[in-house]
Amino acid sequence: MKIALLGATGQTGQFLVKQALEQGHTVTAVVRNPAKLTVHHDNLKVVSADIFSADSLKPHFKDQDVVMSCLGFPASFFSGVTGYTTSMAAVVGAMREARVNRVITMTSWYTDPNSGAQSPFLIRFLLLPMIRSVLSNMYEMERFLQKTEDINWTVVRPPGLKNLAASAQEFLTHEGYFVPDSSGQVGRGDVARFMLSLLNSNAWVKKGVAFTTK
Repeated sequence: MKIALLGATGQTGQFLVKQALEQGHTVTAVVRNPAKLTVHHDNLKVVSADIFSADSLKPHFKDQDVVMSCLGFPASFFSGVTGYTTSMAAVVGAMREARVNRVITMTSWYTDPNSGAQSPFLIRFLLLPMIRSVLSNMYEMERFLQKTEDINWTVVRPPGLKNLAASAQEFLTHEGYFVPDSSGQVGRGDVARFMLSLLNSNAWVKKGVAFTTK
């Protein structure tokens, strides 16, 4: 498939680039700084664009089969995080103009403010408050996608991310904001592997799916 990828220079994005090329896909990596992506491949095109501008993204989305996003934005105590919603508004605007209707993006477990009530003590009272600004904006982005009628979106919700290559472990999935009775950590390589597995499936179209590995 022809994939336009946002966040290709990030830790998860780099795994996704590598795996997508290994699987025979053609990747257009849309990045702010092309020098940051050190991979070279005949099926990889690296382009520079403003991820917050539909006009800037549109030419790079033309003729693509799918847009995939591994964009991440840091937590902020002093001002709200807005990167997830502003970038996705630009992405959807550009998709409409370029006539691409499939997007796969990643957020996290516990984006819904009420979903953390069943999480372990340390996560609930220490981790979640620290990253609440990020989770709130991710949740807002999820709600934005839910309101789009013409876009076939999937939101992938992984737990805590470890910088590990893909495993061969089975995926556990749950249509919700976490996977009950399971591990709260997953390798970034497995996040990329799961996102790419959705290219051949309609199972999670217009849905959010929490996942982890067995």
